[in-house]
Amino acid sequence: MEKIKIGKNAFVYPMPMALVGSVVNGKENFMAVGWISRVNFSPAMIGISLGPHFTNKGIEEGKEFSVNIPGISMMEKTDHCGLVSGANTDKSKFFEVFYGDLKNAPLIKECPICIACKLFSAVKLPSNTLYIGEIVEAYSEERYLTDGKPDVKKINPFSLTMPDNNYWEVGNNVGKAWNVGKTPTTSK
Repeated sequence: MEKIKIGKNAFVYPMPMALVGSVVNGKENFMAVGWISRVNFSPAMIGISLGPHFTNKGIEEGKEFSVNIPGISMMEKTDHCGLVSGANTDKSKFFEVFYGDLKNAPLIKECPICIACKLFSAVKLPSNTLYIGEIVEAYSEERYLTDGKPDVKKINPFSLTMPDNNYWEVGNNVGKAWNVGKTPTTSK
Protein backbone atom coordinates (compact mmCIF):
# COMPACT_ATOMS: atom_id res chain seq x y z
CA MET A 1 0.00 0.00 0.00
CA GLU A 2 1.20 3.44 -0.86
CA LYS A 3 1.32 6.09 1.88
CA ILE A 4 -0.66 9.25 1.17
CA LYS A 5 -0.36 12.67 2.80
CA ILE A 6 -3.18 13.50 5.20
CA GLY A 7 -2.15 17.03 6.14
CA LYS A 8 -0.65 18.41 9.33
CA ASN A 9 -3.69 17.86 11.57
CA ALA A 10 -2.45 14.49 12.84
CA PHE A 11 -2.77 13.27 16.42
CA VAL A 12 -1.44 10.43 18.54
CA TYR A 13 -4.16 7.78 18.88
CA PRO A 14 -5.91 7.49 21.24
CA MET A 15 -5.73 10.31 23.79
CA PRO A 16 -6.94 9.56 27.33
CA MET A 17 -9.75 11.79 28.55
CA ALA A 18 -9.29 13.50 31.88
CA LEU A 19 -10.89 16.16 34.02
CA VAL A 20 -8.25 18.71 35.01
CA GLY A 21 -9.01 20.65 38.16
CA SER A 22 -7.80 23.93 39.60
CA VAL A 23 -9.06 26.49 42.08
CA VAL A 24 -10.08 29.72 40.34
CA ASN A 25 -11.25 32.72 42.35
CA GLY A 26 -11.61 30.50 45.44
CA LYS A 27 -13.80 27.89 43.70
CA GLU A 28 -13.09 24.45 42.25
CA ASN A 29 -13.17 24.30 38.46
CA PHE A 30 -12.79 21.36 36.08
CA MET A 31 -12.28 21.08 32.34
CA ALA A 32 -12.22 18.15 29.93
CA VAL A 33 -8.73 17.50 28.55
CA GLY A 34 -7.53 14.99 25.97
CA TRP A 35 -4.07 16.43 25.33
CA ILE A 36 -2.35 14.77 28.27
CA SER A 37 0.59 12.44 28.82
CA ARG A 38 3.08 11.16 31.36
CA VAL A 39 6.27 13.09 30.53
CA ASN A 40 8.87 12.09 33.13
CA PHE A 41 9.65 8.95 35.13
CA SER A 42 11.42 10.26 38.22
CA PRO A 43 10.15 12.48 39.58
CA ALA A 44 6.84 11.40 38.10
CA MET A 45 5.39 14.16 35.90
CA ILE A 46 2.34 14.71 33.71
CA GLY A 47 2.00 17.20 30.88
CA ILE A 48 -1.27 18.80 29.81
CA SER A 49 -1.67 21.16 26.89
CA LEU A 50 -4.38 23.79 27.22
CA GLY A 51 -5.56 26.57 24.98
CA PRO A 52 -6.59 29.82 26.70
CA HIS A 53 -9.12 28.62 29.28
CA PHE A 54 -10.52 29.75 32.62
CA THR A 55 -8.78 26.78 34.31
CA ASN A 56 -5.35 28.14 33.35
CA LYS A 57 -5.76 31.07 35.75
CA GLY A 58 -6.09 28.67 38.68
CA ILE A 59 -3.09 26.60 37.62
CA GLU A 60 -0.90 29.67 37.18
CA GLU A 61 -1.97 31.37 40.42
CA GLY A 62 -2.21 28.30 42.67
CA LYS A 63 0.78 26.46 41.15
CA GLU A 64 -1.16 23.18 41.49
CA PHE A 65 -3.70 21.16 39.51
CA SER A 66 -5.36 17.77 39.45
CA VAL A 67 -5.78 15.14 36.75
CA ASN A 68 -8.86 12.99 37.31
CA ILE A 69 -9.48 9.96 35.10
CA PRO A 70 -13.22 9.38 34.61
CA GLY A 71 -14.83 6.09 33.69
CA ILE A 72 -17.23 5.75 30.76
CA SER A 73 -20.14 6.26 33.16
CA MET A 74 -18.90 9.87 33.53
CA MET A 75 -18.63 10.56 29.77
CA GLU A 76 -21.61 12.93 29.60
CA LYS A 77 -20.44 15.05 32.58
CA THR A 78 -16.89 15.06 31.24
CA ASP A 79 -17.99 16.18 27.80
CA HIS A 80 -20.17 18.90 29.35
CA CYS A 81 -17.13 20.23 31.22
CA GLY A 82 -15.47 20.67 27.83
CA LEU A 83 -18.46 22.53 26.38
CA VAL A 84 -18.98 25.19 29.04
CA SER A 85 -16.54 27.64 30.61
CA GLY A 86 -15.99 27.86 34.34
CA ALA A 87 -16.16 31.64 33.88
CA ASN A 88 -19.92 31.23 33.31
CA THR A 89 -20.77 27.84 34.87
CA ASP A 90 -20.03 26.58 38.39
CA LYS A 91 -18.63 23.14 37.55
CA SER A 92 -17.79 22.43 41.19
CA LYS A 93 -21.43 21.36 41.65
CA PHE A 94 -21.10 18.54 39.08
CA PHE A 95 -18.89 16.38 41.32
CA GLU A 96 -18.13 15.40 44.88
CA VAL A 97 -14.80 17.15 45.48
CA PHE A 98 -12.09 16.22 47.97
CA TYR A 99 -8.54 17.37 48.66
CA GLY A 100 -5.34 15.60 49.55
CA ASP A 101 -2.21 17.46 50.65
CA LEU A 102 -2.43 20.08 47.88
CA LYS A 103 -5.05 22.74 48.58
CA ASN A 104 -5.22 24.05 45.00
CA ALA A 105 -5.65 20.66 43.33
CA PRO A 106 -9.33 19.65 43.69
CA LEU A 107 -9.92 15.92 43.18
CA ILE A 108 -13.12 14.23 42.00
CA LYS A 109 -14.36 11.41 44.21
CA GLU A 110 -16.36 9.74 41.41
CA CYS A 111 -13.23 9.31 39.24
CA PRO A 112 -11.43 5.96 39.48
CA ILE A 113 -8.00 7.65 39.42
CA CYS A 114 -7.23 11.06 40.94
CA ILE A 115 -3.79 12.65 40.67
CA ALA A 116 -2.65 15.83 42.43
CA CYS A 117 0.23 17.76 40.87
CA LYS A 118 2.33 20.77 41.76
CA LEU A 119 3.24 22.93 38.79
CA PHE A 120 6.80 22.27 37.63
CA SER A 121 6.81 24.34 34.47
CA ALA A 122 4.52 26.23 32.10
CA VAL A 123 5.73 26.41 28.51
CA LYS A 124 3.99 29.01 26.35
CA LEU A 125 3.49 27.67 22.84
CA PRO A 126 2.02 29.59 19.86
CA SER A 127 -1.61 28.69 20.67
CA ASN A 128 -1.46 26.56 23.83
CA THR A 129 0.36 26.36 27.15
CA LEU A 130 2.03 23.08 28.13
CA TYR A 131 1.69 22.68 31.88
CA ILE A 132 4.04 20.13 33.41
CA GLY A 133 3.07 18.96 36.85
CA GLU A 134 5.01 16.85 39.31
CA ILE A 135 2.78 14.14 40.74
CA VAL A 136 2.59 14.63 44.50
CA GLU A 137 -0.04 11.99 45.25
CA ALA A 138 -2.54 9.71 43.54
CA TYR A 139 -5.76 8.14 44.78
CA SER A 140 -7.95 5.23 43.71
CA GLU A 141 -10.15 2.60 45.31
CA GLU A 142 -9.58 -1.11 45.82
CA ARG A 143 -12.32 -1.91 43.30
CA TYR A 144 -10.21 -0.33 40.50
CA LEU A 145 -7.03 -2.24 41.35
CA THR A 146 -5.65 -5.69 40.60
CA ASP A 147 -2.67 -6.79 42.68
CA GLY A 148 -2.43 -3.24 44.04
CA LYS A 149 -2.09 -1.67 40.58
CA PRO A 150 -4.65 0.28 38.53
CA ASP A 151 -6.57 -2.09 36.23
CA VAL A 152 -7.62 -0.46 32.96
CA LYS A 153 -10.64 -2.76 32.53
CA LYS A 154 -11.92 -1.97 36.04
CA ILE A 155 -11.29 1.77 35.60
CA ASN A 156 -13.11 1.62 32.25
CA PRO A 157 -11.72 4.93 30.93
CA PHE A 158 -12.49 6.41 27.56
CA SER A 159 -10.25 8.03 24.98
CA LEU A 160 -10.53 10.79 22.42
CA THR A 161 -9.56 10.62 18.76
CA MET A 162 -9.04 13.70 16.64
CA PRO A 163 -9.68 15.18 14.14
CA ASP A 164 -12.87 13.04 14.03
CA ASN A 165 -13.73 14.05 17.65
CA ASN A 166 -14.99 10.68 18.91
CA TYR A 167 -14.78 8.91 22.25
CA TRP A 168 -13.67 5.26 22.42
CA GLU A 169 -13.59 2.61 25.11
CA VAL A 170 -10.58 0.44 25.91
CA GLY A 171 -10.33 -2.82 23.96
CA ASN A 172 -8.66 -6.12 24.71
CA ASN A 173 -5.15 -6.77 25.99
CA VAL A 174 -3.06 -7.78 22.98
CA GLY A 175 0.36 -8.37 24.54
CA LYS A 176 2.77 -7.74 27.40
CA ALA A 177 4.87 -4.58 26.94
CA TRP A 178 8.65 -5.03 26.87
CA ASN A 179 8.10 -8.74 26.31
CA VAL A 180 6.38 -9.52 23.00
CA GLY A 181 9.28 -8.01 21.05
CA LYS A 182 11.99 -10.21 22.57
CA THR A 183 12.03 -12.43 19.50
CA PRO A 184 10.77 -10.32 16.58
CA THR A 185 10.06 -11.75 13.18
CA THR A 186 12.19 -10.30 10.43
CA SER A 187 10.12 -10.05 7.31
CA LYS A 188 9.82 -7.23 4.80
